[in-house]
Order: sequence, then structure tokens, then C-alpha cells
Amino acid sequence: MGMMETSPITIAPMLIRNIATAMFIFADKSLVALAQKHKLLEHIRYLLVTSFLFFLRLLPSLFPSLSPSSDLQDHDNIQYHHLKPLKTANYLPSSGYGDSGIARALTQLLSIVNDIPVSSRKYEIVRSLAEKVVDDNHGENNEALREVNRGVLSAAFSRTLSQLEAAMMEIAHDGSENGGSRTGPVKRRLNQILKAARAVGDVSWARSGRGREGGDRSEEKLAAELLWLGQKLSACGCGEEAVRRWASASNLARLALSAEARLQGSLVKVSAFLLKQARELGLDEAGEGQREPQRQTKMKMLLSWLPLLCRASNGTDAPVLSMRERAELEIVLEEMIDMLEHEEEQEQVLSLWLHHFTYTPSSDWPNLRASYARWCTASRQLLLLN
Repeated sequence: MGMMETSPITIAPMLIRNIATAMFIFADKSLVALAQKHKLLEHIRYLLVTSFLFFLRLLPSLFPSLSPSSDLQDHDNIQYHHLKPLKTANYLPSSGYGDSGIARALTQLLSIVNDIPVSSRKYEIVRSLAEKVVDDNHGENNEALREVNRGVLSAAFSRTLSQLEAAMMEIAHDGSENGGSRTGPVKRRLNQILKAARAVGDVSWARSGRGREGGDRSEEKLAAELLWLGQKLSACGCGEEAVRRWASASNLARLALSAEARLQGSLVKVSAFLLKQARELGLDEAGEGQREPQRQTKMKMLLSWLPLLCRASNGTDAPVLSMRERAELEIVLEEMIDMLEHEEEQEQVLSLWLHHFTYTPSSDWPNLRASYARWCTASRQLLLLN
């Protein structure tokens, strides 16, 4: 961790490879049903997966930073070990937000927090250092330092969000694969190739010092860090950055509906906090060019995360949210729905709520019957006027 150069030039090929792998695996799931019905499609799928695996193996030769040879010391020919850094290692990655030491330092701290397991005794030390840097930057009341906080924290939130979605996609794929029906020889071979493709990505990622050893990238840990980063962004007056990214994470929200209960609880906490932040996006104070994007953000936030609130609020041993927190969030949801200017938008959100609220027998929250009644009254009056 932190043993490699994390400049954009170095990290870009790894990001491309891992994102491409995740997208390919997700797209492959759509072909499975068709391939079972059509023999030709099954052979085409086999050819595509084999070609993609060849592409992954070709990447290290195109980008030497991904090659195992880059992990060897030149003079002693000693194999790289994550506890024995190279003498030429660059410990201060480029922040991408100004050429300043404080930006690079904060980027490095947040990257390490993201990498090491929460069980490590160094985790709280590094996290407290990151918090101090953020708080001290904010306390200076300087525009340049505020921009450092906004840019670096926003990038960290986006990176953590992408990692969580990729991890949950892998879990969903493995679950569907293990729970599937009996497969033929071609499909078994395809599954072996897909596993090999993921292994190639994991090995290259681990050689960069960012592996998954020891559960370092557990989904619950990533969700907890998203909540922490969102809180820090909000404290710095940049909560809209986290709200916008969370509202756009519709695929993650879909995956969350089938996640295990503890992870669902963590995601409910993130959603509850960011929904409150979304409510604070004041349309009255916003400029003419900002009102429509803010309205769309609120709409996407409701459509993406309202189903999870209906399905996952109970938790395993105790409710995820207290009675007071539930009551507060119900008020927030009602206000956000009332802020939607178009009757059709309110109908879309409330019909989504009614579906998940009705078909979730284990939960009777959030209770938005008052909003539903108001919408019915307004819709009835609109019909009479027309």
C-alpha cells in the first residue's frame, strides 16, 4: 500500500482494466440466458471471453507499470514485497488538484485509509491524521485550501464508491454462478475463463500494493468510509459533491437490494445522511442554471435509494436507524417529494414507494401515506380543472 507511484499515468491502465473487467462480467450475465438457447451464441460467447482474457494478459506488456518485472529491485533482483518498499518508490502521489504538498499529503492519507484493514492498529492513526489535515485546511478559511479539501475528498468518495460497486458486482456474479443450474462443458469452460480473468486483474492489482488480502477491501468497510467521506465533505460545505455521486449510483442501489443484511444496514446509513444533505440543496437560493440539475439530483436520489430504505431498515439484531432518526428521515422524504415540481415525477416516486412498501412484509417504514394522500388530492383537482 502506498508502495507504487499513484500518478494518473500509472493508475489509469489499472483502472481501465478493472472497470473493463467488471463491465465485461456484468455484460456476460446478459448473454448467459441466450447462450443456453442458441448453440451458436454459446460458441460466440466463448470466443469473446477468450479474446478478452488475452487482452488482459497483453496489458502488462503495453503498460510496464503492471508487469511483475516492475516489482523487482534492479540491482539485487529481490522480489517485491509490500513491507519492503523500493528505494525509488514515490510516497506522495499526485493529487490532481494543484501542485501542492498539502494536496498530495491528503491524497496519500485517504488512499492509505482506503487500503488498510480497519482491524489494523494503524488504521485509526492514519484516519485521524487525515481528519486533522481536512479540519486544519477548513479552519484556515482560505479558498485554495477549501479547493484542496473539495477536490481530494470528492475524488476519494468517487474512488471508494467505484470500489464498492465493483466488489458487490463480483459477489452478485459469484452468487448467480454458484446458484445456477447444471452447466455443460462449454459453459463450465467459460466460467473457468471468467475466474481466470478476475484472477489476472487481482494479481496485477495486488502487485501494485492494492490487493484484497486479509479482507482489506471488505464491502462494509468501504460503505463506512463512504459515510465518513460524505460527512467530511458536508462539514467543508461541499456536501453536494457526495449527494450527486450517490444519486447517480443507480447500479449500486440495485445491487444493494440483494446484498446481505449487514451491508444493507451500512448503505441505509449512508443513504439517510445523504438524503438529508440532498434536502438542503435549496432551489430558491440556487441560480437559474443550478435549479434544474439540483431537481434532477433529488429525483435520482429518491428513485435510486427509496427501495433500499423500504427493504433494509430493520437490520439483523436491531433497527438500522433509531425511532427518532426514522421520523426525521420521513419528514425529509416528504419534503423532497413535495419539492418535485411536476405531478408525474411525484407519481413516479410514490408509486415506487408503494410497491416496495407493500411487498416488504418485514418493514412498515418509511410511511409516506401523507405524501401519497396529498398527491392524490392534487391529481384529482388537476383533473377537475382540465
